[in-house]
Amino acid sequence: MLHDVADATHQYISLLAGDQREHAIRAVTDDDLRHRWAYTPGARPGLVLGDLRRDQRKAVHRMLATVLSPHAYAQAAAVMALEDVLDHREGGHRDRHSGDFWTVLFGTPGGDEPWGWRVEGHHLSVNVVIADGRVSATPFFLGANPARVTYRGHVVGQPLRLEEELARELLDRMGPTARRLAVVSDTAPHDIRSGNSPRVSPSEPVGVTPAQLGKPAAELLVDIVRFYLDRLAFELADEEFARIDPEHLHFSWEGSLRRGEGHYYRVQGPELLIEYDNTANEANHVHTVWRRHSSDFGDDLLAAHYDASRHTVARGLAQNG
Repeated sequence: MLHDVADATHQYISLLAGDQREHAIRAVTDDDLRHRWAYTPGARPGLVLGDLRRDQRKAVHRMLATVLSPHAYAQAAAVMALEDVLDHREGGHRDRHSGDFWTVLFGTPGGDEPWGWRVEGHHLSVNVVIADGRVSATPFFLGANPARVTYRGHVVGQPLRLEEELARELLDRMGPTARRLAVVSDTAPHDIRSGNSPRVSPSEPVGVTPAQLGKPAAELLVDIVRFYLDRLAFELADEEFARIDPEHLHFSWEGSLRRGEGHYYRVQGPELLIEYDNTANEANHVHTVWRRHSSDFGDDLLAAHYDASRHTVARGLAQNG
């Protein structure tokens, strides 16, 4: 699987001209740039898809598709396409376009050094770091505006539908007693609470725990976590899921329980934060994110790699001395 990711990245690099490579490739040690992510509109470092040739754009999509699961890649492609829909709804005055997504590489595959890349634009941010055969892919953000496109009351398109439906099913399945614990506020925040902060610190857990749920509801809570982790290719998602401690999860809901009204939910764990918010544009504008408290942007992988490298150098000096 890692071979596929590296091969797709090599293919993209091979299609770039010299001046493009200068803009596309940055150092993996540029911590400031790696941590500077966003999900709002605006230019980013790197190369924008709209300026690339067709084969170069397809190479970027292949990079995405090697890291994402099939359904998450379809969601990401739909999110990108929605920029044209939103631009039309706004009358074009903000000049949005489905080509307004940027890719930047951090180092290059091959050899023993870490490397990675980011594909990002409005409502999409996928951050990948690879070191010593391991992959990190958080923060992972998907959003949608409009969240739903309808025809005579029927949904025509809703790329993040399951993110909402699974949480509503959980509220129904848990029953009234647990639901009173889960709903911690009648008012939803205007956005995900973590925003685009470079790091998220563990907060006081709120809401309901698996022990306070019946078995069917507790299993569904774990399924929701798995659904977010399954945004990654399933081999990677399996590795991420193995790090989760289901007994220490908390689920909380804020805002209205009625469809079409603003709502928010959060799933917390010792090394897990999932947020979903749908409040803007009359609750037709969704933001979702999956983060890890101490290891976003591959910080844990990079720290382990450089620590091991220092020990290797130190041993070599001691032996030669």
